[in-house]
Amino acid sequence: MDTINFDINDALKHYMSDPASVATPEADSALVDCENDPEALTNAVINPVLNSIVDAVAENPDFITRSAYFDSLQFLLKCVQVLPTHALSKIFDLIMSGLAAEADIVNHDLDSPDEQELIAHHKMLLEVYGYLLQWATACVEIKAAEKSSSAPAARARGKGAKSKAAAGKDKDGSWDSAQQLQIALDVMTKVLKLKLGKIFLTTSERDTFVGLLTRPVYMILESEQRCKNTAIRMHAFKVLCMAVKHHGHGYAAQISIVQNLTYFEHLSEPMAEFLHILAEQYDYPQLADESLRELSNKEFSTNDTRGPKSVSSFIVKLSELAPRLVIKQMTMLAKQLDSESYTLRCSLIEVCGNMIAHLSTQEERSENHKSQLNAFFDVLEERFLDINPYCRCRAIQVYTKLCDLEQKFPKRRQKAAELAARSLQDKSSHVRRNAVKLLSTLVKTHPFTVLHGAQLARKDWQARLDKVDAELDALQPPAGEPGLGGDTTVNGNLVDEPTQVESPQKARDPKDLTEEEKEAIVRKAQEDAATSEAIEKLTLTKRYYTDALKFIDVLQESTSTVCQLLGSKNKSEVIEAMDYLEIGNAYNLEDNMVGIRRMLRLIWTKGNSDEGKGVQSHLIDCYKRLFFEAPDHFTSNDAAIYVARNMISLTSGTTPAELTSLEQLLATMMKGGMISDVVVTKLWEVYGYHKREISRSQRRGAIIVLGMLATANPEIVVGEMETMLRVGLGSHGRSDPQLAKFTSIALRRLNPTGRQAKDSPVKFNRLPNDHAVLARLAAITDVPSDSKEWFGVAEQAINAIYALAKHPDVLCGEIVKRKTKAVFAAQQRSSSRPESRDLDPTVSPEVADAQGFTVALNEPTQTVNRSSPEQPVEPKQKNAIALSQLLFVVGHVAIKQIVHLELCELDFKRRKQEKEKMASSEPAAPEAPAAKARGRKSKTPAPPPEEAGDELDLIGGTTEDDFTEAMAHIRERELLFGPQSLLANFGPMVAEICSRNDIYKDKGLQAAATLALAKLMCVSSEYCEEHLPLLITIMERSPDPTVRSNVVIALGDMAVCFNHLIDENTDFLYRRLADPDLSVKRTCLMTLTFLILAGQVKVKGQLGEMAKCLEDSDKRIADLARMFFTELSTKDNAVYNHFVDMFSLLSAGNLEEDSFKRVIKFLLGFVEKDKHARQLAEKLAARLQRCDTERQWNDVAFALGQLQHKNEEITKVVGEGFKVVQATA
Repeated sequence: MDTINFDINDALKHYMSDPASVATPEADSALVDCENDPEALTNAVINPVLNSIVDAVAENPDFITRSAYFDSLQFLLKCVQVLPTHALSKIFDLIMSGLAAEADIVNHDLDSPDEQELIAHHKMLLEVYGYLLQWATACVEIKAAEKSSSAPAARARGKGAKSKAAAGKDKDGSWDSAQQLQIALDVMTKVLKLKLGKIFLTTSERDTFVGLLTRPVYMILESEQRCKNTAIRMHAFKVLCMAVKHHGHGYAAQISIVQNLTYFEHLSEPMAEFLHILAEQYDYPQLADESLRELSNKEFSTNDTRGPKSVSSFIVKLSELAPRLVIKQMTMLAKQLDSESYTLRCSLIEVCGNMIAHLSTQEERSENHKSQLNAFFDVLEERFLDINPYCRCRAIQVYTKLCDLEQKFPKRRQKAAELAARSLQDKSSHVRRNAVKLLSTLVKTHPFTVLHGAQLARKDWQARLDKVDAELDALQPPAGEPGLGGDTTVNGNLVDEPTQVESPQKARDPKDLTEEEKEAIVRKAQEDAATSEAIEKLTLTKRYYTDALKFIDVLQESTSTVCQLLGSKNKSEVIEAMDYLEIGNAYNLEDNMVGIRRMLRLIWTKGNSDEGKGVQSHLIDCYKRLFFEAPDHFTSNDAAIYVARNMISLTSGTTPAELTSLEQLLATMMKGGMISDVVVTKLWEVYGYHKREISRSQRRGAIIVLGMLATANPEIVVGEMETMLRVGLGSHGRSDPQLAKFTSIALRRLNPTGRQAKDSPVKFNRLPNDHAVLARLAAITDVPSDSKEWFGVAEQAINAIYALAKHPDVLCGEIVKRKTKAVFAAQQRSSSRPESRDLDPTVSPEVADAQGFTVALNEPTQTVNRSSPEQPVEPKQKNAIALSQLLFVVGHVAIKQIVHLELCELDFKRRKQEKEKMASSEPAAPEAPAAKARGRKSKTPAPPPEEAGDELDLIGGTTEDDFTEAMAHIRERELLFGPQSLLANFGPMVAEICSRNDIYKDKGLQAAATLALAKLMCVSSEYCEEHLPLLITIMERSPDPTVRSNVVIALGDMAVCFNHLIDENTDFLYRRLADPDLSVKRTCLMTLTFLILAGQVKVKGQLGEMAKCLEDSDKRIADLARMFFTELSTKDNAVYNHFVDMFSLLSAGNLEEDSFKRVIKFLLGFVEKDKHARQLAEKLAARLQRCDTERQWNDVAFALGQLQHKNEEITKVVGEGFKVVQATA
């Protein structure tokens, strides 16, 4: 048989250009016949040919050189697309076993000197096998890729569509080539262990042969699937390492590495792993050095994103695995810190962090160890201000990782804390979030735990520092005395110029000293040494305390910013801020409690999205960990006491807004079953405690919390009504109005309203008027009190009566009558008319109401000292207070009555619908006698709306419209003008008191009367129209800001009730935006915001007044105004429609130029459409000709400059106008 004349270079040339073009003239004829009919190439045809080759090669590897065998193998490899996998597997095994056998023979022959003439033959054989192995590996990879991409498609095809070849493939399609690849890589390793230098005498020959082995390895690694297989990856690395280490493959490997990083993203980390193994196990770091050097000089185009990303991953991974290799090249790599690619800069930042981590673990410290550390830290610190937010984030993340190192780097930590605090102001939310995370980590890993534990309370550390300072001062000798700390220059002079006293001492022989003198000298030296040591120790301690205080100061400064971040739109940032505040609380940072209270408002985060729910659930988890989870070693009873005590503590010192949020939080937790019954029992025990020791705030806190929990589960208060009557509405409540107030609120929860009513499984039946609860609630309003807290109690008691009673109007009518008798009967006895006209204004009860007629109700009780002889006008003062209380009750009953009427109407409609559903009028009959009985009882002068409602309900033909009209009539004509109405008696009296403030001078009485007037005006449009001028006058002229605020809110409510009356008088409301008192201004802005956004008032050009608030000195007002315009901009181009009017008002106003520009810039930010910008520009440009002053012209020019109008004529006019102004100026 002919043998081949094999030239590796020629073979490779043909193979590389196109494997299909390789000539195979001597291939087996059975195979050649199938060349034009690929489907005929089945295992039945192939196996006989292959088996003969396998047998021959197994006998002697030399037989591969036979032309027929070699060409047959080449022919089969050419037909890889149609080759059955079984055949390919067989070919692969054949080539591997042949190469392995040949390697063993070569190894033997190289060692025996007699066989040297066979080396050329062995060289050719190795090349043949290497060539075939490269080709076979490529075929295996093609098949593997084909299999992975066509697997789903094969399943989808119909059975009939399968060809014979496909069937053949499927039959042995389960072949997994991974095992064979590993064997192939082992064989390559075996070959590379040979002394190839003796066989391949020239470098080019050796490189060509090594390339035959390494090329398949790179091909295998190009498959991401293969790379994930650890065994294959390690075998591949072994082949490459041996090629580089022993066979001069270094330069080729370097080129391949750089190419792989450019084109194959998945190879970035494996390449780093390869270089690490090469350096560590094969002691060949040169390749890593060269590769890093080449990459450090590489420039990437701005469009290339894959390259920098891949290189970045490679450098970072290498710095983790082999920091020693990377640190040598850092000066070169640092060039990439100036790269335009932020991913490269990010990787360099991370590498610096890995280098610091590496240096910190080094036991042998080199000379430049410290300078290296400093250089890396400097890079990290300067990257806190990188132009790209991702780089800034990465610098912060790297610092966060470094915090967990054993070495603490205290100076750098302080700097990191300062930088993180600065980054809290970053415009990127990712940076802010990571800065918060870094601060949290700095707190958790802080180094000041050695002397006094981990707590960071500032006052404790300050006290320690002061103590050390005092000790140091005590040890330092007084100035001027010789010794420690004294003036050394003085001592020097004394030595230089010895006096007569000194010279005998100097001349004195030590032998002449007595024993006592010697002992004294020794003792003195020991004391000096001890003092010196103590001073040194204290100085170090002082530095330690000072550093701790610096750190705490940075954290305290950060806390206020973190609190602001709780309002961020980015939910992950909010969650991070919550975690920081929780951690700070654990370390006792003083200011964190403010943030923890502010967190409460996050319970209102909209929960429709996963993010919103995430914030809510995270808040609940935080609060559970902070307050509602007892330490593990507590018994269940102790745990319940702990939780109850914490709940009560949360109610102290809170604002009304925080209390509302706390209520929502506790109600949500109660619904979620997170609060146990034992805790509720403990709260009732605190509330109903008999002994005197318990403080008022504890008892109040308990009922506040119970009232909050009852919003989720009314059963909580149902079972303890007696306790509430005995405590809150009994003797304790009479002496503590706040307790009575919160007890009334808790009782009101018996009847859930709104959403709670829908969720509640039990329907509440209203109580009869003679029920003990209602009697006590009515009685509590009669308790004589001079305190402003009485108003809060009366308000909540009346609210509770209207929530619980079957006929609240009758009961409240009785209260009003009793109060009236108490006021006027007392005045008759003391001939009160002249006195009441000359009332003393010393007491000024501030008033509050559910509608928002505000005031501080949580202030401590202020009762008038009745025994004081210095108050001769006490009776007048008491009369004023009594009358104020009566007017408050009248006003509040009136407002609750109209709410009650609306509920009656809803109830009527509900019952009517139910009756219509049942389609039967029979249930109406039994109700008639009861209603008539009620009708007979209601001959009292109290308003009779419910009776009217029930009687109307019984009229078979009553329609909903009739009923609505009847209700409107009662509200409009009966309540304040009906002959039998009790409230009708007070309408004129309230108006009289308000209008005659020269006679009724008491400030508190005027506040109560104004509030009552405002509430009565919300009842009837006729009464409202009659007294509207009076109310507006009070708003304009009242000296009391509380009164002005209340009137503003009242006008807002009237705008909703009687829009036609208020719409003409909105100018008076807008004027309050310029009120000298901030609280009035804020109230007015909030009221107008609601009215305008809800569409309750028409805007007529007064929006300019709202715009002025954008530059208000009070930040809350400015923020409110921003929020208003942001919301307004979402409604039908509202800002664009009103801009010209606002501009006129702002330009004519007295705003400073800078403020004016900021406002205009902010407003024009909402004009987004080009069409609107052009139209506005034309309107404004027309004004340029009419400007009288330079300031007016500048204002218009500035506004035009903010608009993207693209109108050249306007630009030209602006340019010319500016010159004219310059000339005339």
